[in-house]
Amino acid sequence: MRYGQVLRSRYQIVEFLGSGGFGETHLAQDLDLPGNPKCVVKHLKLKSLEPEALDVAKKLFEREAETLYKLGNASNQMPKLFGHFQEVK
Repeated sequence: MRYGQVLRSRYQIVEFLGSGGFGETHLAQDLDLPGNPKCVVKHLKLKSLEPEALDVAKKLFEREAETLYKLGNASNQMPKLFGHFQEVK
């Protein structure tokens, strides 16, 4: 991802925050909401494009999104999940 890039016609990348074994995180602005609040975008980056590895990674990413959604709605101490999507180049 690059500075200024807009994902899903909604999230504009503002800054790179960091990376780990599963992907990268970026600070973004939500262009759909009033005041364009900042949010975090997690970008899944795979080390292997083999079908089996891709299937496992997608399942883990889905599970993480589901868990974050549930926890974020149950507690004010957890971040809220605003969106979950796949965008293919």
